[in-house]
Amino acid sequence: MTTARENHETRENWVLDHSFDSSSGTVRWTALGPADAPPVVLVHGTPFSSYVWRGTARALAREHRVYAWDLAGYGASEMRAGQDVSLAAQARVLTELLAHWGLDEPAVLAHDFGGCVSLRAHLLHGARYERLALVDPVALAPWGSPTYRLLGAHAEVFGQLPPALHEALVREYVGSASHRGLHPAVLDRLVAPWCTEEGRPAFYRQIEQNDQRYTDEIQSRYGELDLPVLICWGTDDTWIPVARGHELAKAIPGAELRLIEGAGHLVQEDAPAELTGELSRFLRARSPREARTAR
Repeated sequence: MTTARENHETRENWVLDHSFDSSSGTVRWTALGPADAPPVVLVHGTPFSSYVWRGTARALAREHRVYAWDLAGYGASEMRAGQDVSLAAQARVLTELLAHWGLDEPAVLAHDFGGCVSLRAHLLHGARYERLALVDPVALAPWGSPTYRLLGAHAEVFGQLPPALHEALVREYVGSASHRGLHPAVLDRLVAPWCTEEGRPAFYRQIEQNDQRYTDEIQSRYGELDLPVLICWGTDDTWIPVARGHELAKAIPGAELRLIEGAGHLVQEDAPAELTGELSRFLRARSPREARTAR
């Protein structure tokens, strides 16, 4: 007899079945949906993996070719000492992946750090998007919770924690991203990559390498964005307050802001149906370019 937890794990199975050798190591990725359907690229944040996009990916794959990947040094992707896993490096990897996939102007949906990664790839590396959705993104200064800054400033010290204490820290930290509370199997899946021999130092490495300069370098350029932009924000996000969503919407010409009531930072887990509904609507909407062509 299977337990409810085992049933949940079966339903939530998520496998990245392809590899790409990027400039920051081997990254794992997968693609769902018809090969000839409009492309959508999903970008996750920290300290998560593409697993948080699983439900949205499967829903969107009915009408789109959906690409999902684990950032370098995250999830199922390679983790190693000396690896560059900074936001600058991740933007380069995203640009490399778009070329590898042969995508000229996909729609991009990005969460948390994925927002900065996607914005940097577009503004600094010439990556072209058909449209961009940002979900509780890291995009505006100042950012980084007190806990995040503490871990980054003392990564060498925290890296010496015994495995059990390290896992307890990571579980508490990841769990705090949800307002409604994570299903135990989901929390296990998100925490597991950081609790291996390679994952423990990788957890502190990615925090230590990232700081506000990576958004400072692009924040003044948000007015240059010339594509449809949707910003979704959980109203109960304790990691990045919803006020930042309003601020970001004002900084991006024509950006649309949608608030997801009762959701924390991990909107994908707290309000999956509401978020997927907003993203589906955004993907179906005609762009200004399409509207002009139709006239």
